[in-house]
Amino acid sequence: MKIQLPAACKLLILTLLFSVLQLGSQAQTNSSFKVLVVASADPDHDPMISASKAFFEKIASENNFTVDFTRDATLINDNNLANYKVIVQLHLAPFDMTHEQQIAMEHFISGGRGWVGVHAAGLTGKQFISPETPYWQWFEKLMGGIIYSPHPSKQAGKIVVEDRTYPVMRNLPPEFTFYDEWYEWDKSPRPNVHVLATADELSYKPEKPMGDHPLIWTNPEYDRAVYIGIGHDISACTDANFAVLMRDAILWAA
Repeated sequence: MKIQLPAACKLLILTLLFSVLQLGSQAQTNSSFKVLVVASADPDHDPMISASKAFFEKIASENNFTVDFTRDATLINDNNLANYKVIVQLHLAPFDMTHEQQIAMEHFISGGRGWVGVHAAGLTGKQFISPETPYWQWFEKLMGGIIYSPHPSKQAGKIVVEDRTYPVMRNLPPEFTFYDEWYEWDKSPRPNVHVLATADELSYKPEKPMGDHPLIWTNPEYDRAVYIGIGHDISACTDANFAVLMRDAILWAA
């Protein structure tokens, strides 16, 4: 027996089907991407790193991506990194990686995928390695051709946002106070990078004033690479501005 549905029922069924198709399409459009956070095994950064796992997981859950958090640098290899759209190098210094891991990271970034380097990821320079150990010159270039120099003791100071139109910075105030180590380098990377924010050296006591003191920047030679020089102290994981900065840096990198 053939059942004849009223026109109103047919219209309702078609509307429901269309809604389901729309939801499926939207879910596909907004599909989650994967982020690998590789944190340092150095105990100097233990407090912040221990707190940051929940910090990154919260950002991920609120912004429709998934995060794998590890302190195992052996996961930095071409096969494993193929599963991720963004890698966060959390306090993992370049000299803490083997040559093979360095090359895998280089492949990842050069291939146009996202990289967010945080604080100790910027420890460039041959002073950290033995004379017979090959120096990762490519990474120094990624960082703008600068060499790390000693930093002052942890203290509060001001960060001045230089480019508020940039996606990584647009949700931050023009300046904000932060408690950190205030990394310094042998010179400003400005000629080789796009500076997003600088340290206000008058707001704290530097070890050796740089004058022009960038702290957050991108490298125009690579599509999705951003370095964030702050984040040493555990207080970063409860700092609202740092959360916004890391969220927008990851979303931009993706």
